[in-house]
Amino acid sequence: MESYVAVAGEALIDLVPDTTTGSFRAVPGGSPANVAVGLARLGCRTQLLGRIAASGFGPQIREHVAGNGVGLDLAVSTSDPATLAVVSLDAAGAASYDFYATGTADFGWTDADLPARLPDGVQALCTGSIAVFREPGAAALHRLLVRERETGRSTIVMDPNIRASLIGEQQTVAARWRELIALADVVKASDEDIAWLHPGADPEDVLADWVSAGPAVAVVTRGGAGAVAITAAGARISVPAVPTTVVDTVGAGDSFTAGLVDSLRRHDLLGGDRTAHLAAASDDVLTTVLERAARIAAITCGRQGADPPTHREVDQAS
Repeated sequence: MESYVAVAGEALIDLVPDTTTGSFRAVPGGSPANVAVGLARLGCRTQLLGRIAASGFGPQIREHVAGNGVGLDLAVSTSDPATLAVVSLDAAGAASYDFYATGTADFGWTDADLPARLPDGVQALCTGSIAVFREPGAAALHRLLVRERETGRSTIVMDPNIRASLIGEQQTVAARWRELIALADVVKASDEDIAWLHPGADPEDVLADWVSAGPAVAVVTRGGAGAVAITAAGARISVPAVPTTVVDTVGAGDSFTAGLVDSLRRHDLLGGDRTAHLAAASDDVLTTVLERAARIAAITCGRQGADPPTHREVDQAS
């Protein structure tokens, strides 16, 4: 059976400012959906485990995801409306978000919506962002992750992608994140995520602490300062950012995550039977993985909105 990556979490609408007209465009987004699209464009077979509105913006979200080659066999259709994220850009193109998320599709997971066991062939399960913190759905997703961890079949990848206005008090979220990373094999976070979860802490010290809790690899992205990875075997790898003219940062972190997962796949480091190999990956392999992920994120930063590159565009940029 051919393997694939499942991505669980929100698939919402970003209202993105158009710098030429001053109006807003409705663009499908959400961190997990962006990761799924990014993986599919890179040539990785991908399925989205998402709750998608049946009406309103839902069909646009579904068309976008499926149109980019992401499977929807695991997706749930719901009468709940789509979540809206209003994007604001500062002078440097850095994005911030205001959300309309009460009673929306993405955060209403129940056990009945989720499979008791992911289908055979799931090589990795990627999740994180708002859906793993915001109730009532977060508890159901947590139970899915516990079940998948117990099976030992898939690499579990986590990205907190902190959206503080939607997920509760810092201490409560930090405690939940500690539970989540204990289930993970790969953790990726931005320096902004770490600063919110662990105020005043050095990001590399945080990574070292995280891998001591269970993950084989933990990665922090630092914008223009590049990225750092620490493994359970004690390796510490740093790569610089790829120079680019930033249009905006919408989806850049998600593109990095997609690039990270796809690059691990290309090095045969995904799957429950590959965890020991992942933890012991060589410095050369990890450097190649991080450099490719950084290149993918840089291409996205050079475009408007969450528009990750295809594998051909990445190869052309190398």
